[in-house]
Amino acid sequence: MIEPSMWLSEKEASKLLRVDEQSLELLRERGHLKPGSHWRSSNDPKQLPWKPKVFYFISGCREVIEYFQNNDASIDQKAA
Repeated sequence: MIEPSMWLSEKEASKLLRVDEQSLELLRERGHLKPGSHWRSSNDPKQLPWKPKVFYFISGCREVIEYFQNNDASIDQKAA
């Protein structure tokens, strides 16, 4: 069982949070998901500095995603 306090890869987080990977990336790029509290980059030196893997903190991300869902707006509309 996956704990809500776990850090998961973008693919795993997308599946668990029921949003596509592009929505997670958009929320991150627009500043709705904050570095350190909602997401972090892999520290694998082979991936740095170009497009490192991102890991998401599930419970923090879930709060942000539920906020958008409860306020009748798509992630794309709110993030724009």
